[in-house]
Amino acid sequence: QPQLVESGGGLVQPGGSLRLSCAVSGRTVGYYAIGWFRQAPGKEREGVSCINRSGGNTNYVESVKGRFIISRDGAKNTVDLQMNSLKPEDTAIYYCGADFLLESSDPCSLNEAQFWGQGTQVTVSS
Repeated sequence: QPQLVESGGGLVQPGGSLRLSCAVSGRTVGYYAIGWFRQAPGKEREGVSCINRSGGNTNYVESVKGRFIISRDGAKNTVDLQMNSLKPEDTAIYYCGADFLLESSDPCSLNEAQFWGQGTQVTVSS
């Protein structure tokens, strides 16, 4: 049973940047595909970005392509999400999720996870 802890959220102006971090304990990050998801008030949770078990495949929802970058640090056992050119519509609680169902070489999925962190708030406003 992994423990997932998100950090790095905060208040930022439109056009600004934030870097979120998901710390994974209990297993190495390579045991799971890791995804970042977000949920805004009144809306369903959506997958934002993910990285597969091998680290060789990443995926992004169309609305963040070219602005967000996901990366993995095996030594720190973290998965980070660099968020650039932030927009008000990026405002949400951001969660990381762990997916153990995929094979190591399989592409990651923005539609599933079995374990979740507590979330970190991102607010983009002037």
